[in-house]
Amino acid sequence: MKKLLFCALALTSTLTFGQNDKKELDRKSILEMEGCYKVTFDFAETFSPDTAYVKYDDYSSQAIEYVFAIEDEPDFISLQHILVVNDTFIVKHWRQDWLYENRNVLMYDKDRTWDNEKISKKAAKGTWTQKVFQVDDSPRYEGYGTWVHVDGKHYWESTADAPLPRRELTVRQDYNVTRRHSRMEITENGWMLEQDNEKIYRDENGEDHLIVWEKGHEIFTRGDYDCQPAIDWWKENYQFWADVRTTWESTIAANKRLHFERKVDKQLMYQKLFALGEEHKAGKYNQAKAQKEIQSVINAYLNQ
Repeated sequence: MKKLLFCALALTSTLTFGQNDKKELDRKSILEMEGCYKVTFDFAETFSPDTAYVKYDDYSSQAIEYVFAIEDEPDFISLQHILVVNDTFIVKHWRQDWLYENRNVLMYDKDRTWDNEKISKKAAKGTWTQKVFQVDDSPRYEGYGTWVHVDGKHYWESTADAPLPRRELTVRQDYNVTRRHSRMEITENGWMLEQDNEKIYRDENGEDHLIVWEKGHEIFTRGDYDCQPAIDWWKENYQFWADVRTTWESTIAANKRLHFERKVDKQLMYQKLFALGEEHKAGKYNQAKAQKEIQSVINAYLNQ
């Protein structure tokens, strides 16, 4: 019944709804991503302008993932993803923030470097910016576009430059930018993220050289899966990660350009932040101490 009402609302919106009603329908679409899912990840390289290029093997994997809103405001929705591995092992996964008519966009350049840029009020009108963050809540990529509701379909499209995906980060050196052409669509049984990715080498002069195109599907299917371990884990860890998000927010806002070292003391940033989270979970939570230590970790990787 919920799905039927949702689709009926979408059809009506294309005919008679005003801006406020359209915005509410956008919000419903974003919140439809909440749930407990089986997720399949499938990627395959397709076309290269270099006829001698040898395509890499296709990539496929699957997991159980819990997606839920940690913030829900009229102009802002934050969805946290948590993986459940082998029924009990928890992996804090990526996060997606959605901002309505947002004008501040963090643009990826290359080599772990991002630039704070501002788009025009005209360009932002009616759009939602999707800000995607990595497992340690550090920035990954941001793109903006308009949700479309027509013929019973509900989808959002955007193009954004991003770092290499984790599955290729340590095995590829022939490209340094992923240009993601993304389509997020609500489906009957969940939702999907369809990608047409350009794998690009961006040289020192800022010129882009296309290496190969890639097709990707991340399909989220609702089912009778056990996401309770993820719910329990979040109850124990939400305060620490709320402070991580707040610290990141102020750090990003304070810097026009951000560049991060990949490793410090032979450790990745997420390793240090995850370890810090475990330390603070072990005893009574000291927020002031946690915030100070979180900022110290981030600053250690930040090369301003």
